[in-house]
Amino acid sequence: MANSFATRLAAALLVACLATAARADDVTPQPSPSPSTQAPPIQQAPTGQKGRAGRGEAGPNANASANTSTAEQHRLPPDSTTKQSLALPGRSLAFTAAAGSIRVFDDKGEPLADIAYTSYQLDGADKATRPVTFLFNGGPGSSSAWLQFGNVGPWRLSFDGAVSSAAPELMPNADTWLDFTDLVFIDPVGTGYSRFVTTSEEARKHFFTVDGDANSVALVIRRWLEKYDRLTSPKYVVGESYGGIRGPKVVRNLQMQQGIGPRGLILISPVLDFREYAGSSILQYVASLPTMAAVARQAKGPVTRDDLADVEHYARSDFLLDLVKGQADAEATTRLADKVADLTGIDQTVSRRLAGRFDIGEFRREFDRKNGKVTGRYDASVEGLDPYPDSSYFRFNDPSGDPLMAPLTSAAVDLTTRKLNWRPDGSYHLLSENVNKAWDFGHGVNPAESVTQLRQTLALDPKLKLLIGHGLFDLATPYFASRIILDQLPAFAGQDRTKLVVYPGGHMFYSRDGSRQAFRKEVEALMR
Repeated sequence: MANSFATRLAAALLVACLATAARADDVTPQPSPSPSTQAPPIQQAPTGQKGRAGRGEAGPNANASANTSTAEQHRLPPDSTTKQSLALPGRSLAFTAAAGSIRVFDDKGEPLADIAYTSYQLDGADKATRPVTFLFNGGPGSSSAWLQFGNVGPWRLSFDGAVSSAAPELMPNADTWLDFTDLVFIDPVGTGYSRFVTTSEEARKHFFTVDGDANSVALVIRRWLEKYDRLTSPKYVVGESYGGIRGPKVVRNLQMQQGIGPRGLILISPVLDFREYAGSSILQYVASLPTMAAVARQAKGPVTRDDLADVEHYARSDFLLDLVKGQADAEATTRLADKVADLTGIDQTVSRRLAGRFDIGEFRREFDRKNGKVTGRYDASVEGLDPYPDSSYFRFNDPSGDPLMAPLTSAAVDLTTRKLNWRPDGSYHLLSENVNKAWDFGHGVNPAESVTQLRQTLALDPKLKLLIGHGLFDLATPYFASRIILDQLPAFAGQDRTKLVVYPGGHMFYSRDGSRQAFRKEVEALMR
């Protein structure tokens, strides 16, 4: 971080610059750091857990930019628009697909990045009344392919039981949301085909900050609405995983900086507050216990959230009270450890050794260690072989997520280049480790959270609605964490405006047909 006032002032100016597109009045004001305060180091990622006015190339002084030649070398190809059709059970859909990018400029008209999108608009619909929904995943560093090809888009890749060598065959998606809303999938910088065109290291760093990222996505949403003459359409925002941090901040920026008023925010398997996911917070154990119990019970048969009412009650009451008493109270600790062993099926000796306080990694390994298996993090009902079953260290990955990487990447590239006829050079980044490692989650004692923006957006617009969907077996972002947060909201954010739904499945609960279809009905009801 900066060690001089001049350097820190330049970094502060970049905050405003990033929120700019083709017009100088696109600048989004941001608070500047105090010149008398030494900026703390960037925190590592918390644990818990992608010259045409329409493209934004006609900004002021753009032709005079010193970086024009460099930008042109890195630019994405012109947008591709194609006519498509789908034959689905009981209906057919004719729609226009567009694959392309929106260029983001600073306030001097110098290009910063090309942010890729894929949109699907139903033919013959009234733009004034037809909803349009903007979707992004999380990571940070994840492209939107998970939502597009696993859940919402016109074509779907089967996630259920996938292996790395599976053929990346896309099929018509009978559960697409295109029946009731147009769809725009956004890949933040560094994900998918989105890329930097600037050589400024400071400008690049700002895209990988919590606020800089949200501002850039909000700006792209506004520019897309302008490009396709959709400013009067009903608008919705959907975010998955880290999208729970990004989503509320994007909506707040749209309301306050971009002049756009979304009608609804839909969050899928979100993280809303990193403060409770790591460190010494005892709430991390409260949030994850119902999910761990759900994993144990599903091993014996089908489980729904209703089946976990006793665990949720225990987590809120006696479990929390015994956690607060701490290990200084031996009786409370033994009582807690034995109860956790009973609920999760983990050996009582192990539970007592850990004082009933299982972090995610420990649970994943201990749940079926006798058979040399580990559970998934995204979906703990999925088990895989531990490559180092005798190691004293955790040296395993995620059997519920890793097998999807190869087929999903290939499917995304194949559809974009072959069916949508958009052929960028360079690699497609489904899940970028470089972006994730470079991410600035915040400074000091204030880890990233979006509950503040949730409260602000709901208070500002009494018609705005919030829908949150979770999977029962998701250890990356346990559903009970969202339940705890929603229960703290003021009365103005009551059940008539905010709703939590929980389905069998994991982080990508939509990989299960029943869960995907049930959630689709909830979304359609929200938009109708």
